[in-house]
Amino acid sequence: MAPSFDWWAKDSHKGTPVVVKMENPNWSMVELEGPSEEDFLITDSPSRLGRDKSRNKNAKQLTWVLLLKAHKAAGCLTSIATAMVSLGAAIKRRIHSGRTDTETTDIDRENENPTVKTRFYTFIKIFLWMSVLLLGFEIAAYFKGWHFGAPHLQLQYLLATPFGFKDIFDSLYSRWVLFRVEYLAPPLQFLANACIVLFIIQSIDRLVLCLGCFWIRFKRIKPIPKQGDAGDLESGENGFFPMVLVQIPMCNEKEVPSNFKTLALAFSRLLVLVYQQSIAAVCNLDWPKSKILIQILDDSDDPTTQLLIKEEVHKWQQEGAHILYRHRVIRDGYKAGNLKSAMNCSYVKDYEFVAIFDADFQPTPDFLKRTVPHFKDNEEIGLVQARWSFVNKDENLLARLQNINLAFHFEVEQQVNGHFINFFGFNGTAGVWRIKALEESGGWLERTTVEDMDIAVRAHLHGWKFIFLNDVECQCELPESYEAYRKQQHRWHSGPMQLFRLCLPAIIRSKISMWKKFNMIFLFFLLRKLILPFYSFTLFCIILPMTMFIPEAELPAWVVCYIPATMSFLNILPAPKSFPFIVPYLLFENTMSVTKFNAMISGLFQLGSAYEWVVTKKSGRSSEGDLVSLVQKETKHQRGSSEPNLDELKEEIMQQDQKDKKKRKHNRIYMKELALAFLLLTASVRSLLSAQGIHFYFLLFQGISFLLVGLDLIGEQVQ
Repeated sequence: MAPSFDWWAKDSHKGTPVVVKMENPNWSMVELEGPSEEDFLITDSPSRLGRDKSRNKNAKQLTWVLLLKAHKAAGCLTSIATAMVSLGAAIKRRIHSGRTDTETTDIDRENENPTVKTRFYTFIKIFLWMSVLLLGFEIAAYFKGWHFGAPHLQLQYLLATPFGFKDIFDSLYSRWVLFRVEYLAPPLQFLANACIVLFIIQSIDRLVLCLGCFWIRFKRIKPIPKQGDAGDLESGENGFFPMVLVQIPMCNEKEVPSNFKTLALAFSRLLVLVYQQSIAAVCNLDWPKSKILIQILDDSDDPTTQLLIKEEVHKWQQEGAHILYRHRVIRDGYKAGNLKSAMNCSYVKDYEFVAIFDADFQPTPDFLKRTVPHFKDNEEIGLVQARWSFVNKDENLLARLQNINLAFHFEVEQQVNGHFINFFGFNGTAGVWRIKALEESGGWLERTTVEDMDIAVRAHLHGWKFIFLNDVECQCELPESYEAYRKQQHRWHSGPMQLFRLCLPAIIRSKISMWKKFNMIFLFFLLRKLILPFYSFTLFCIILPMTMFIPEAELPAWVVCYIPATMSFLNILPAPKSFPFIVPYLLFENTMSVTKFNAMISGLFQLGSAYEWVVTKKSGRSSEGDLVSLVQKETKHQRGSSEPNLDELKEEIMQQDQKDKKKRKHNRIYMKELALAFLLLTASVRSLLSAQGIHFYFLLFQGISFLLVGLDLIGEQVQ
């Protein structure tokens, strides 16, 4: 038996000895603070002591983690509160300013009939007031004992006892129920079923496109120029260097990015303007100078802008660039007229290809080397199109949602159509045309606001094939304000309907195959340009709210929720970093259906706003590298000149600000969107009475989306 012994320790506070009798010498004792026996931890093994220490350490770590989580949650709540306060202040400012989209500018007065402009808004207001009246009627009926959860049971009761009512209100409401069952529900259900069929067809089309894109990725398919071209181009010996004409059409491109104003002051005349970015990019294209000519096609009506662009062109001419400045005296036909005028120059006959860039596009130096070789030994190719990339895709929520849409457009729609049928709509920029294809197709025409799609359709009808290069990108900008984006979308959706009316006879008479005719008429024009905005607006903004007040006509939950969510998921696949924005994207697409539907109707029936052409305003943003290079170039040009007078420049900028004060952009209130917001929110209250969960949440969040867009809170906020 192991010897036992006594061991004592003195309490550190009172000096009281504590005696511990040890039966086993392997036992251990740890002294803790305090005079009682609880202050001493007696263990029967050293391993248990280690476990207790680890347990105490883990408890402390858990406490710190919980404290950090609580601090983070408090920070989130504070951020949400701050955001809500800022949102409330923005709404207050917007309402106080009183600026609405009903205020007409000079351009609006020239292009749009005020009667036509208000017709659609009046139609929406009528629906809104009807829904408000019906909501009051339904709420009164609800409190009178009418149960909306089982309308068919109530209908059976009404048919069995048509005169057994308690009072006049019950009599009126019963007659309203019978009226909507007999006269309103059948046509509404028929229209809903028709829209559901169109919705399913369009969803199948989108699914097929996604499968085609998956197949291209899986097989790693991409257009490859003829063997040996790339090597010849890199070596510069016996390479394929045809004569290339580069055109940059522009109009009043003088936007200074707000985040560069301080930099502009610091570097005096160094204003990073839209036209400077574009001109610098094309002048740095890696192509023999004797084989390239750059045309700056300036349609600006501002003398100051004309002078600035002329100076920029002259600067590059002195550096050896083969560049010319052209300005039209008679500015007819907008962009199409500008390009048509430039192609009529006598020296154009010496060139084989023409590359076109809008004023905010910045091609990389190797752009021509990666696009032009696809024409070699392939006389059927009429167009090589590159995709767009965006310098400001993360600037605000509006830019992020646009990036999702355009990523799907390029990577799925254009890539799949380019690979399988060699046809897609020309994007108007970042593309290289064979001049022979333009001439055989009739050249640029000013008959629509989508001259790029017009020339692409006519070239396809003449047998020309197109190539889309998904791996060749051209940097550009997205419109950051909702006003600019709204006008852009109006033009993009009214123009195709104008073109469809004009081209339909030519498509039917053309010699292309029946499959290509079917693709162009049904898929390209009807399904993607007409049916999509029609059912999107009609189904989710009109029929769905009406079914809340006429519950005998129903929309299934899979139409309201599941299929739209699936389609949004497919749309967002080309931009995987945007997955957190899938719900805002779904809601915003339905919100934009108002503008697209209005534009589609205007173009189809040739209404006043169909020919409205407004240049999409850009911010003139540049990437950091581009900005540094421009700084270095400007510094080199200004060597030997006097020091810039910053005070004089400040005064000049302030004077220009005063002159342009009335022309500045403002956040506005959009009445159609606001009216639809209140319509959907009213319908959501009615759906709450019927306990329709999915319909209620969809209407609620869609109404909030319309409200935010109607108050112009989604894009750039102008202080």
